[in-house]
Amino acid sequence: MNILIAGAGIGGLTAALCLQKSGHQVQLLEQAPEFTEVGAGIQCGANALRVLDYLGLKAEIEAIAVDPLRADFREHKTGAVLHSLTFGQDYAQRHGAPYLHVHRADLHQILANAFNDRAASAVTFNTTVASYIEQGDKVTVQTEDGRQFEGDCLVAADGVKSVIRDQLLGHRAPVFTGNIAWRGVVPADRLPADFMEKTVSNFVGANKHMVIYYLRRQQLVNFVGVVESDHWAEASWSQKAPWQELKNDFAGWHPTVQAVIDAVDKDQCYRWALHNHNPFDHWSSARVTLLGDAAHATLPFMASGAAMAIEDGRILQRALDQVSNVEQGLKLYQRNRLARTAKIQTMSTQMGRLYHIKKPFLLRMAFKALDLLPGKKDQFLPDYDANTVTIK
Repeated sequence: MNILIAGAGIGGLTAALCLQKSGHQVQLLEQAPEFTEVGAGIQCGANALRVLDYLGLKAEIEAIAVDPLRADFREHKTGAVLHSLTFGQDYAQRHGAPYLHVHRADLHQILANAFNDRAASAVTFNTTVASYIEQGDKVTVQTEDGRQFEGDCLVAADGVKSVIRDQLLGHRAPVFTGNIAWRGVVPADRLPADFMEKTVSNFVGANKHMVIYYLRRQQLVNFVGVVESDHWAEASWSQKAPWQELKNDFAGWHPTVQAVIDAVDKDQCYRWALHNHNPFDHWSSARVTLLGDAAHATLPFMASGAAMAIEDGRILQRALDQVSNVEQGLKLYQRNRLARTAKIQTMSTQMGRLYHIKKPFLLRMAFKALDLLPGKKDQFLPDYDANTVTIK
């Protein structure tokens, strides 16, 4: 088939590589003038690594990633460990692939290079989709500058503000959660050598939390701090905000948190408002479907947004290859992704509430309850294999 994909982010590129591997012709329509990817760290579990391994990229990703020993949930002032999840060799042995921290820009570049190597002419930059028309056995995309592209189907990987989704489902405004997120990246050599083990450290407290972990073979330290607030509405990841406000938001927190805040470049602090997107009951028509954030934007508290988009690309490929009819293939893809991605969206919202429990006693009790179910709470994430799971 001739498949149009709007958006060349992590989800769009993964889908393009998977579909191309099956022999389909793929045309990527990207609004940026070149391959670029903003952002900082992402966490990439076995479920995502299996797909990337299928594409032949696992070794390249491992070479620039960090494999943490565990994730520690810590009390925000004392640093006392409330709950831990084991990663490292134990995780890799249990799930057949590692748990990695990857810089979003690095993963995007690896995917982009792979696609360029295999089909450099299949990317059209400076192309912003305005609308589409489904007619007969084709779908036609209209761009803002008046160009048209025709294909057998259209995949919308154009992100949380997808114009294709708005046309397909009608505009559905997300709901502000009352949370804002800070992010930043610090060169590790600005911090003491014994600053932190090779772990994820999630400091939790009343109305806020901060997650800290290494990137790029421990050359960088990534942080994301979430604060309950009603005075910031900007949803863009690339909006800078005053360092002093970040410092004030986490005043009195653990020295590890203070060290990261003090070491970050004061003009490189980013802040955005977190919005909740309710799960959809469908996201496909006869020749158009959604993928990644366009289909199931999720809060960051399960660290699974990128992984869900990567899974989407592989299941979409398998669904289209399993049936000969495009419409049935898109329905098969949708049917096999709706429940899993909705579960991630719902659990992410719940985890955000857990991190911000106001009373210290209740917070300790909540994490103690997680210890009573070791290994069970999160197994549905790494145990999912998009390469082999039955789709029907």
